[in-house]
Formats: sequence, C-alpha cells, structure tokens
Amino acid sequence: MPFTVSKPSTQALHIQMRFGETVLSEGTAFVVMGGDKPFLITNRHNVTGLNNDTRECLSATAGIPDNLRITHNFKGHYGTFFSTVEPLFDDETPRWVEYPGSEGKVDVVALPLTELEHVQLYPFEVSPNIHTRIRCADFVHVVGFPFGVRTAISMAIWATGFVASEPEISHGGEPVFLIDCRTRPGQSGSPVVTKPNDDRFFGVRDAEYELLGIYSGRINKDSDIGKVWKAYVIAELVHYAYMLSIE
Repeated sequence: MPFTVSKPSTQALHIQMRFGETVLSEGTAFVVMGGDKPFLITNRHNVTGLNNDTRECLSATAGIPDNLRITHNFKGHYGTFFSTVEPLFDDETPRWVEYPGSEGKVDVVALPLTELEHVQLYPFEVSPNIHTRIRCADFVHVVGFPFGVRTAISMAIWATGFVASEPEISHGGEPVFLIDCRTRPGQSGSPVVTKPNDDRFFGVRDAEYELLGIYSGRINKDSDIGKVWKAYVIAELVHYAYMLSIE
C-alpha cells in the first residue's frame, strides 16, 4: 500500500556540526527560499559552537565547527536521503548571515546552500504575522532530531506541546514566544509548526502545516519551557541574506 508522510517530516533536516570530519554535535535545520536562492536556517549556537547567551563552548571537546554535514532529500527518490557538506567559513570569514543589527543576540542564522546537485528542496513558506493567529495553550509541534534520532533513514521526530506565553508579546524583550514541550538536545534549529485547528475537529486533516518559528532550546535544563524565535525573524533574515547575495 502507498504510504503518506506529513511534509514537515522531510522538511526538517538532520545536521552534524563538525570540525573536519570529527562530529562535535547534532542538530536540526530547514530551508527557506530568498528570491531564487535557498538558505539553510538553523540556530546561531549550532554554527558557532557557543552558547548564545553565555558564549561558553558547547562541545565537551572544546571544538568549534568549521563545516556542516546536512542530510538532504534525494532528488527524484522521495523518502531517500543523502548527505552533503557545507563549509562554515570562506577562509576565516563566516559564510552564515546573522540577523541585522542583532550583535549576535538573535539565535538564528541563514547559510547559503551551494552543494545542491541531486538535492530535492522542500522549503518552508514563511508567513511573518502567523504568531498573531495562535493563542496560549494551542498545540505546536517541534519537528527535529532529539539526540540525533531519525526515522526511516532520516525522517524527523515530532514532539508536541503547547503555546506557553502570549505570542504577540515579545518574551524577555526578544522576538520570541515560549512553548511547553518535552524537547531534548538535537532539536535545536527545529521548525515549530501548527495547522488550523490541529486535527481537533474533523475536516481539517489535509490542511497545510504552517511555520511558527524556529526552536532554540529550553530556558534552563530543569524546565520543559522552550524558546521559539518568531517566523517574522526568519523572513527578515532571509530577505537580508538574499539582498547581500545580489549586491
């Protein structure tokens, strides 16, 4: 029998942060188009190897990544995957683009993708004001790779939780809202999605999942409350990265 797959399961991409060929950590990313150019969206702390608040090294090896190994969808072979490697530096200059004017405080980056032969892209569309259409206690899904775990070669794992802070209010003065969801290492950089009524009522099961933002970790290790950078941050960042690319 043919099988059906929820689209975000293949839109979320497993990544390894590496120094040379040494794997330092694992995480999640996804693709958003800027004009005709694809950008890999993930957390800033994934590419820097540093805690974005304290600037402490995240790897037990004290290593800092210089490349990402990305498991992409294989063009023409839905449900199969293969890996490419994207360098993080051009000489010593970072290739990723950070949110303009943020001085590194926004934990989101856009990396131009160059190794695309045989890659099938399934980019997310971004609706910048979608956070105005959700409320506290609405269902959300963090789609990624806890502890690097994957299903069927490289399909993502879904963690489900709830909106935990008022989405239209910036938590801590940042373009962030909070969710209550049991997440673990490896889910940093995950797309956070929802869909109309989220299957609570019949007749909406075929509705498209919508991107609410990007997950960037828990507020502390003893809590299941996590941070989601809002979708408009991604939209503005990708537009900025695209404009830089055509200058």
